[in-house]
Amino acid sequence: MSQDFLIKLACKDCKRINYWSSKNKKKVERKIELKKYCKWCKKQTKHTEIKK
Repeated sequence: MSQDFLIKLACKDCKRINYWSSKNKKKVERKIELKKYCKWCKKQTKHTEIKK
């Protein structure tokens, strides 16, 4: 049985929540940071995990 939790990913530039993802909190302890497209900034920016 996996321990996946939903997390929010927000743009580092405009701080808007653009994506939802899941992660296993027992295996991954650091905050997730991905490079994704932001439709408000209209470019690829770093998106980081934020609190709910």
